[in-house]
Amino acid sequence: MGYQAPIRDMKFLFDDVLEIDRFSNLEGFADAPKDVRDQILEEGAKFCENVLAPLNSVGDKQGCKLNPDNTVTVPEGFTEAYHALVEAGWPLLSADPNYGGQGLPHVVNLAYSEMTSSSNMAFGMYPGLTHGCYSAIHEGGTDEQKDLYLPKLASGEWAGTMNLTEPHCGTDLGLLRTKAVPQADGTYKISGQKIWISGGEHSMTANHIHLVLARLEGAPAGVKGISLFIVPKFIVHADGSLGARNTVTCVGLEEKMGIHGNATCVMQYEEATGYLIGEPNKGLSIMFVMMNEARIGVGLQGMAIGESAYQAALAFAKDRRQGRSLTGPKEPDQPADNILVHPDVRRMLMDIKAHTEGGRAFLYWTALYGDLLHKSPDEAVRQKAGDYMSLLTPVLKAYLTDKGHKNASDGLQVHGGSGFTEHYQASQFLRDSKIAMIYEGTNGVQALDLVGRKLAANGGRAIQTFFAEIDAFVAEHEGDADLAPFIAGLASARAQLQDATMWLMANGMSNFDNAGASSHDYLHVFGLTGLAYMWALMAKAAYAKAGTEPFYDTKIKTGRYFVDRILPEIAGHLAKVKTGAAPVMALSAEEF
Repeated sequence: MGYQAPIRDMKFLFDDVLEIDRFSNLEGFADAPKDVRDQILEEGAKFCENVLAPLNSVGDKQGCKLNPDNTVTVPEGFTEAYHALVEAGWPLLSADPNYGGQGLPHVVNLAYSEMTSSSNMAFGMYPGLTHGCYSAIHEGGTDEQKDLYLPKLASGEWAGTMNLTEPHCGTDLGLLRTKAVPQADGTYKISGQKIWISGGEHSMTANHIHLVLARLEGAPAGVKGISLFIVPKFIVHADGSLGARNTVTCVGLEEKMGIHGNATCVMQYEEATGYLIGEPNKGLSIMFVMMNEARIGVGLQGMAIGESAYQAALAFAKDRRQGRSLTGPKEPDQPADNILVHPDVRRMLMDIKAHTEGGRAFLYWTALYGDLLHKSPDEAVRQKAGDYMSLLTPVLKAYLTDKGHKNASDGLQVHGGSGFTEHYQASQFLRDSKIAMIYEGTNGVQALDLVGRKLAANGGRAIQTFFAEIDAFVAEHEGDADLAPFIAGLASARAQLQDATMWLMANGMSNFDNAGASSHDYLHVFGLTGLAYMWALMAKAAYAKAGTEPFYDTKIKTGRYFVDRILPEIAGHLAKVKTGAAPVMALSAEEF
């Protein structure tokens, strides 16, 4: 059995936990009642299960090919699948109706995006980055630029990319060298090389719209002198028709550990025609619209690949027979019990299940706030939503991809020696999952962003709001006997997160290395607290319907596993936060 979309869990989150229908008075939500959401989930599942999932191993084995004419050939079946995706209108779900989109809530689109990432992560990156390009132009482009580019980007008829990294310039964008020279007609000539450009070249679409960071002559040094440009593969005329081929070329494909089905390109710009987005030297703020969307998308990839790893490992465990249960044979008529009887196998499967379901809730909950940020008429709600989106983006990106990679590793471990072979997909899930910890800002950079920028923003308003929300939930339910383990776990996690936060505030500013050395573990304290809150919310919803169907009882048991077996890890992370920089920085460079 291949990938099966977890529709029941998605419906549970939409209907019982987030209660999305309570926002039916808001733009977009009115067009997404339960019957519409259910249809989207069911049709999306069919597409991902029947079209994308069978191509996952094909893409892994075949990879992409750079041809002598600098074109790129994608794996067999990808082009047909992409055209089917566009024809079905999937990229339009949450796009602006002014540009042909359906305008549905982003949280609904997120569920579909999860299915694409689970069923075929490498393929899902093509439309995913295009949507990010669409969002950046939607945020910072002129009306003319929006009218010219957004309809085709929204539909997926054109592809979009983001071009930041250069051979000498990764995390430190201040070192960027790609240059932009203004022309008399208002355009710019863009020259330089960009590397690791996902989907930078292929023939699945009629055009590519590259968003390129470059530096104008005389621009301020560092990140304050970076501008953003639209550089189309084919020049787009005012009437939308395509003109001459621009001087941007794919000159190389990266040989990678995973995501072989995605074309990771080296792009050469040789006085390519570009168009400025926004103001000169202020391009990074617009590009961050795309980057922040991508970071949440990468967190989604981490969670989604955990779902794939879980399903594959569970299927193997149910089929594989080795040894007997420690408490005696469970199937004495068989030569051996299936390995699901062994506690250590169950431990790994439960770890994956609890992290994946908790991570899914955390992502959907945050995405709902993203919708409220843009659609709520209440200024206080919009402020809270904006604070949460800023604060939680690095947590979602880093924590869920750290755990996604571990989940993929545990999934392979359940397979035993079979997982180390290419006969099963377990190794692909592990290889594909690793990049999510690296791109769109490494997880270490996300942790630094959290402790260095996000915590102190607006006087710490966001995390204080988060604490207050948890406190209110705990106070409301502290007398509920059913929820007692969840409330106790959440209250303890919240207290430890505050303890870690106060330690950083007291010790991080006086010695920045303290903040740097503690940032990874602080982010994990935060991630565990976030999941503790999500499991408390899910337990509340599940207890309200306990006994009506097995799903709810299973949900409660899984939540108890998280509280009893996973949440205690928070104490270890807190202890490491408080060790500060001293043990980390003790060795001189020569002692390494």
